[in-house]
Amino acid sequence: MTLTVIPYDPVFVARVRAGGPDDYGNPAERAVSDGSGKPCRCCLRQVPAAAAMLIVAARPFAALQPYAETGPIFLCADACTPWEGAGLPPVLSSSPAYLAKGYSADDRIVYGTGQILPPGDILAHAESTFADPKVAYVDVRSARNNCFLARIRHDTD
Repeated sequence: MTLTVIPYDPVFVARVRAGGPDDYGNPAERAVSDGSGKPCRCCLRQVPAAAAMLIVAARPFAALQPYAETGPIFLCADACTPWEGAGLPPVLSSSPAYLAKGYSADDRIVYGTGQILPPGDILAHAESTFADPKVAYVDVRSARNNCFLARIRHDTD
């Protein structure tokens, strides 16, 4: 099984960078990063210190429904290269713990899949979670603030 960590929807990212609305219909808030605890959901790295960043409301689900959590995310204000690497991106190794939970194809939490994990256990947990045929993807969130960080998909080899 090949696991792929997916950054935030590039269409959404381009829209808010161009001044379009976030998922609450508001323009992005602009701020300057202090270089710590500001993970960009596009490049999946920390927004560098002194760099402009955007703060937006984001809902990583296609439709409004009871499980479609919306929360704040950070983005580099200027274009950055979306994450395409193998393994864990930097934003999933910069905290002592993360919340990972599986979702079905209809965007519902698959109960029993959620766990608080150290970074080194994220991919192994995702792989074991995908053993349940109901799981279509795994979302990784901040264990401290519950903010969406990235989505993990799998391809069977």
